[in-house]
This record gives sequence, structure tokens and C-alpha cells, in this order.
Amino acid sequence: MIRNFLFSTFFFSGVLIISIIFLPSFFFPQKIALYGGKIMGYWTGICLRFFLNTKIEVKGRENIIKSEKFFIAASHQSMFETFYLQTIFNSPIFILKKELTYIPIFGWYLIKIGSISIKRNKISKDNLDFFGNISEKLINTERPLIIFPQGTRVLPDERPPFKKGVSRIYEELKIACQPVAINSGYVWPKEGIKNKKRTITISILKPIHSGIPKDEFLKHLENCIYTELNLLC
Repeated sequence: MIRNFLFSTFFFSGVLIISIIFLPSFFFPQKIALYGGKIMGYWTGICLRFFLNTKIEVKGRENIIKSEKFFIAASHQSMFETFYLQTIFNSPIFILKKELTYIPIFGWYLIKIGSISIKRNKISKDNLDFFGNISEKLINTERPLIIFPQGTRVLPDERPPFKKGVSRIYEELKIACQPVAINSGYVWPKEGIKNKKRTITISILKPIHSGIPKDEFLKHLENCIYTELNLLC
């Protein structure tokens, strides 16, 4: 319990301090705010290692797509991946629920770094322009898009069907997909006590290139991520 308290205290205090330090970045080029995001990612790793004695292992770096535009589809069990994946990939563009952008300071950062927000289960102008907004952003950047196809954080042993939105992104954008399996929920679950002396494994899987029918793509993506997660139990 003490380790959990210390982890949460130092982690969130650090995120707040980094956010305050980078407040002036709102008036400067976007790359400065993106650098602040990377620092938050490294801070996440430092807190996990120091307070929970967590080892972070990254497998499959050789599978990272380098010569073409792509989007990342990652499993989602924890807050960990929203921070730490920024240290592995080139400052991903997040697709997230609109409500997160309303959080003071943190939400302002999400807007500044170019995150794409969507109102869930609502018809709005932003939602109707969703794919157009994504295409426009990707044309003008080398940053990959990132989406969590499970839709929300899940428990480590949960295997919900992937949301169909990820297959629509694959079909509409006609770019490769980089699947990523992460077992972070064993250390940092969405609810309850965090666990010490465990390993978080980030497994970067082989790319799925464009051109596959969207239903086939969705089944293949779900199968390869869940198969890898079963090995990371």
C-alpha cells in the first residue's frame, strides 16, 4: 500500500509539474509540447521502476514501420501505454474521447499536440468530418496515428471484440497498421492496487499492410494481438 501511495503521489505530481513547466509551449511550435509528452513517458517508466520495481521490456523493435505512413493499434489495459508509447514511436497522434480535452491544462495539451477527439455515440459535425480530419493531419506529418481498438481500458484477462472503427480507419486511410500488444494491466490495472516486481512487456508485432478487406483485417488484427497477449500472461 505504501508503494502504491508513493507511486501515485510522485507520478501525478511529476505529470503536473511537467505540465506547468511546458505551459509556455502553447505559444511556441507544436514540437516543444510534443517533447513535453515524451518527458512524461520517460517519467512514467522511472516511477514504475523506482517505486514498483517494474521491468519494462520492448520486443519487436525491428517490426516498426519506417518507410511508409501507418497507424498503431494497441491493446489498452492501463494508463501506462498512453504515456510510454510516446517514447517508442514518433509522438503518436491520439484518437480520444472529446471529454478528455475539457480537463484543465492536460486537456489543453491534448489539443496542442494535435489529438483528434470524437464524441462517442453522438452525431456531430466533428464526427462526420472524422476521416477527413485524420487524412488532413497525416498528409502534413510524419507522426503515426494511434488507436486503442478495445475502446477503453480492460482487465488483463478480458478479450472483448475490437471496435469496428479501427477497420474503418484501415479501409479509409489505406495505410499500414502496426499492431502492439501490452500486458500493462498486470502491474497497473484500471482499478485496484498496483502490483510490484512484475514485467510490463510491449510487443511490437509484424505490420499489416493495406489492401486487405476490412472485415478480414479486423479478425486478423484481433487474433494477432490477443494471441500475443495470451503468451504474455
